[in-house]
Amino acid sequence: MDIVHERAVGMDISKRDAKVCLRVPGKRPGTFTTTVSTWGATTSQILELRYFLESEHVTTVVMEATSDYWKPFFYLLEETLPVVLVNAKAARNIPGRKTDVSDAAWLAQLAAHGLLRASFIPPEPIRELRDLTRSRSIATRDRTREIQRLEKFLEGSGIKLSSVVSDLTGVSSREMLEALVAGERDPQVLASLARGTLKSKVPALVDALTGRFKEHHAFMTKLHLDQIDAQTRMIEALTTRIEEAMKPFRAAREFLATIPGVSLKVADVIIAETGADMSVFETPGRLASWAGVCPGSNESAGRIKSAHILPGNKYLKAALGTAALSASRSKDTYLSVKYRRIAARRGPMKAIVALQHNILTAAWHLLAEGECYQDPGTDYYTRLDPAKARNNAINKLKSLGYNVTITPATAA
Repeated sequence: MDIVHERAVGMDISKRDAKVCLRVPGKRPGTFTTTVSTWGATTSQILELRYFLESEHVTTVVMEATSDYWKPFFYLLEETLPVVLVNAKAARNIPGRKTDVSDAAWLAQLAAHGLLRASFIPPEPIRELRDLTRSRSIATRDRTREIQRLEKFLEGSGIKLSSVVSDLTGVSSREMLEALVAGERDPQVLASLARGTLKSKVPALVDALTGRFKEHHAFMTKLHLDQIDAQTRMIEALTTRIEEAMKPFRAAREFLATIPGVSLKVADVIIAETGADMSVFETPGRLASWAGVCPGSNESAGRIKSAHILPGNKYLKAALGTAALSASRSKDTYLSVKYRRIAARRGPMKAIVALQHNILTAAWHLLAEGECYQDPGTDYYTRLDPAKARNNAINKLKSLGYNVTITPATAA
């Protein structure tokens, strides 16, 4: 097998240090020697490692994506050296020989032959935007969980407010809960705090607010409300920062927001996770495969062994799932029609994944070509095969007990 890099380095990284295998030509032609050394994970040690590798004139440095421990090594080495981050699955070592040293040596050997594909590492502005959008997603999820904890806790006090209102953090609900914390126990007084359309549910609110709410419940409820407020402030601060970081990508976000189901927040995540530069992903299929929203390929002897979707970018998949659910409930769109067609045959989960794939494919074309989304329309499948649509309609009527005779419509 041809040697692509004569001077290659493989790194196995842990929290405290990294095993570094240097593979260089030996004294005799066609031979190579490997040297394994251990380097610390602090900035000063990594800078010393960088100087050492520069002095050895290495042409490629390969490291596995181990948790987040690879980041300080990658970010410091990439400034002066050709660094490649690879998926651990793609560089899996030989079973029975699993040590940090053998991992580093194996990576160096694979790197020398050019057998590893680099993982996608976006430029620094996108990395910063990605940190912000991921933190907002986590904070939003934590806030939702805190609201659920509050709802469960109120059940123990006999307060069934969540059975009447749709949002425990709404204006009316929040005033009622704060009044309970402040010491008000009269259900009539609490129900009178309802606003807007909730005023029509005062009798139900009186029943829901009649319970055994004590001082202990007031203390715990206050803690939950404070935690929800803290998460809300965090989300608002992150959103403000994201708006500033999104200034170079405003046009791309507007294009993405034209896709049914894609909100501005979902568009933020798509840009942050993909980098908005579709030249990195040669085709829409490559992007879908990287994101994990298309079936895997595992065929042997003419038999497909597995067609499950593969693990991918969990933040991007979550955002696409939100967009797909929204699109499936939309009206008069191609995506809603496609969802109903697939859900009837394959079930709702597979239909959602299909919509995720469609949305990401549309996003690739919009970002690559700089155009707004053009919906194919609800009659797309009818226009695609009119004869099939006609026969399906006839067969449906026949199954209902009708004799069907059709004649072509005459033009007016």
